[in-house]
Order: sequence, then C-alpha cells, then structure tokens
Amino acid sequence: MPEYNYLYLGDNARTPYGTRSFEVVYEFTLQAVKRLFAEGCPLVILACNTASAKALRTIQQNDLPQIDPHKRVLGVIRPTVESVGQLTKTRHVGVLGTPGTITSQSYPLEIHKLFPDISVTGEACPMWVPLVENGEYDSPGADYFIKQHIEAILKKDPLIDTLILGCTHYPLLEKKIRQYLPETVTLLSQGQHVAESLADYLRRHPEIETLLGKEGKATFYTTEAKDKFSNMANIFFAKKNNPSVQRINLE
Repeated sequence: MPEYNYLYLGDNARTPYGTRSFEVVYEFTLQAVKRLFAEGCPLVILACNTASAKALRTIQQNDLPQIDPHKRVLGVIRPTVESVGQLTKTRHVGVLGTPGTITSQSYPLEIHKLFPDISVTGEACPMWVPLVENGEYDSPGADYFIKQHIEAILKKDPLIDTLILGCTHYPLLEKKIRQYLPETVTLLSQGQHVAESLADYLRRHPEIETLLGKEGKATFYTTEAKDKFSNMANIFFAKKNNPSVQRINLE
C-alpha cells in the first residue's frame, strides 16, 4: 500500500518489550499512541505482538473514548489469527513469540474465539529479538537458539502443522527456522496477512480511509540515537540509503 503516508515510531531506547510487565508495556504503548495522534495520525497500528497482547484492548476500550473516539488503534494478532483456520489440517497450531506474548495467552484466546477446535501450543524465544537487533540473525551462532526452540515446541506437540511467527522480528530468522522444521509444517509470517487485513479494514471503513494522506511519504521517529536506528532500519527495510530519522522523547 505504497500510496499512503506512514509515520513510523520505534521506541528503540526501551526495547525489548517482550520481557516487560503488562503495566509497563501498556504505559509505554499508550505514550507512543498519544504521540502519533498528536502528529496527526487518525489510525495507529501496534506493529508489535507484545504491545498488541498487553496494551491494545485496554487502549481501545478505556483510553480511546477519552482521547478521541474518532481515531482508531489496531493490532497484529487478530489478522494473523484469522488466517490460521484455513492453513491447519491437523488443527494443531504452534506460536513462537516473546515471553510477554506467550505469557499473555493472547494467541490461544483469540484463536479459540474463532476456531474452538484448534489446539494451540506456545514457545517463548527470549533470545531471538536480541539476535535480530544485533545483526546476528544470519550468523552461525543463531542456529543454536533457533534449533533449541523449534525442537522444544515440536516436542510439546508433534501434531503441529502450522507455526505462527508471533513477533515482527522473526521473519528475518525465517530462513534458519525452516532448516529445522519438517516440510509438513507451514510457517505463518505475519506481514502479508496484516497488510491484507489493513487493506480490507480501510475498504470497510471509508470514514477512516479518507483521512489518510496519500503522497507516498514515510517519516521515521526513534527514541534512540538516529545512527543506531538507521543501521537497524536498513536491516528491516532492505534499503541502501538511510531513511530520514528524527529522535524524539516519549512521556
């Protein structure tokens, strides 16, 4: 959806969120949402599974009516879950995520709302985000941590035939993950499903869609040093030129 304007805010100074408490994740996420609203964003996507799991519902139900009932905040878990039912044949699904996402039980709860017959098994992978953030996602040292968790989740439930990458960092590990997965297991990476869900949401909500800028611009904010963010952005966005970045503070 390149025609839209995007404002990306990375709270890189306070990541990872995955090991933080519910209260802290909610507090940090609300600060970020308020800042994006202040910058004129009518629609905010929590592009983080931990924030979606620990903060989204409270923000939607308690904070949004007070801040601005005309704005919207969406997450990445529900769009991912909606895709699961068509993929699994055994009705056994695995979720790889941060400790925060797995502990929250958000994936089993959301999956069982739509597909009560599906069995869900979670596996927390605390070292995977640091591997990506430190540029080690394709290094030989990453294999130990990836193999360890793939074997662990398949040992918990050998009938798993669909495995959700429940963290936005994990697609960078996909190549190595597939090395340790049986060919019978489908790997569900979130990006495409979330994008398709967003496009569908905007079709169904023209009152939001018409508020979005359409000059194809992208602006980047970070709470970390600009050069550190730029180096990381090049990993995720696969662009040779560093994006224009502004450092901000969140309160």
